[in-house]
Amino acid sequence: MYDWANSVYAIVIKSSIFPVFYNTATQNAFNGDIVDFFGFELVNTALYSFAISFSFLVVALVSPLLSGIADYSSSKKTFMKIFTYLGAFSCIGLFFFTGENVEWAIICSILASIGYSGSLVFYNSFLPIIATPDRHDIISAKGFSLGYVGSIILLIINLICISNPQWFGLESTGLIARFSFLTVGLWWIIFAQITFKVLKEPKTAINYSKSLVASGYKEILKVFQELRSQLILKYFLTSFFFYSMGVQTVMYMAASFGSKELNLPGDKLIFTIIIINAVAIIGSYAFAYVSKRKTNKFALLIMLAIWVGICIYAYFVYTDYQFYVLAFIVGLVMGGIQSLSRSTYSKIMPQQSNDEASYFSFYDVTEKLAVVVGTFSYGFIEQWTGSMRNSTIALGLFFAVGIGFLLMIRIPSALNYKRF
Repeated sequence: MYDWANSVYAIVIKSSIFPVFYNTATQNAFNGDIVDFFGFELVNTALYSFAISFSFLVVALVSPLLSGIADYSSSKKTFMKIFTYLGAFSCIGLFFFTGENVEWAIICSILASIGYSGSLVFYNSFLPIIATPDRHDIISAKGFSLGYVGSIILLIINLICISNPQWFGLESTGLIARFSFLTVGLWWIIFAQITFKVLKEPKTAINYSKSLVASGYKEILKVFQELRSQLILKYFLTSFFFYSMGVQTVMYMAASFGSKELNLPGDKLIFTIIIINAVAIIGSYAFAYVSKRKTNKFALLIMLAIWVGICIYAYFVYTDYQFYVLAFIVGLVMGGIQSLSRSTYSKIMPQQSNDEASYFSFYDVTEKLAVVVGTFSYGFIEQWTGSMRNSTIALGLFFAVGIGFLLMIRIPSALNYKRF
């Protein structure tokens, strides 16, 4: 039920309605794409890219500390509540963004992103507590499904309202769009109460000593040092870092690209987000089947080649129908590459190691740092060149580098592999 509660942030705030409203509101308020942010003149979408980059940098820095607290304390639910309310109230705060107060929008966006990512650290740590290992997959799948269904329901409700302002006696959709941010925060808070009320955690003693607080960072450093002697793992993580720059940046900036470069109205942009999320489920199963029949490496290389093609194709997209085709292809490989990357990583982790949590913590930090570099690069190139299309070419280069490192290693098949 927490997936049902918080996934509305991911699809309404992160991916669809807010980026579109942000672009339109700032353009109207500043008579163009250049906004004044605490005295600095920046391109509006580049500024938003920088905000996402900064939020993930914060999460990447504190993630090992949060993981250590989650592993060794009986305060998981307390910290989960703190980050939930931080994220949800920040979404509610976006209701008061009207365009000219761009500083307020950026601050709320950063805090909402930190709240969402931070709460997931503690949410994920509950899985071994509430279920035996043989039920982890099915419970995770149920959570994903509930999150998808809940977020699509709220998105469709908001989309219908935005498309029919006359129902509310309004001529424009601005106020209704702002009201959708309010619904996200309220939805997140209200449905999270089910989790907070029912979920129990075992009581364990915790010693907040310096060594314990620093243990998460020590484990990350330990894994980093061990990678020197594990070439397969090192090259895979390097490949993962580069292509994650592209994948995560596309997820965050797709709606902004359609809004600015194609001048697509909000309802069409949100429709493309629905396409991406729906097709992502199909892609996850399709490429899982490919990896089973061939190898994980083969499936990953196919998807990365498609991603390079997506970035090149995006440079030449000028119509809404071309954008729909682009969204369909993005959805097809987006779900597949995320699920297959994690399963591949689990196969090539050292079998003799008892530090699975530390290795996956390192994997998560790698992904978050990729978001930092990817979104910052996207915003910097747009700010420098004046076009988001040039940024898409840079993303294609990230995917190409990922292919290069992936070609350097041998990843075992799903049916017959050994641990390295």
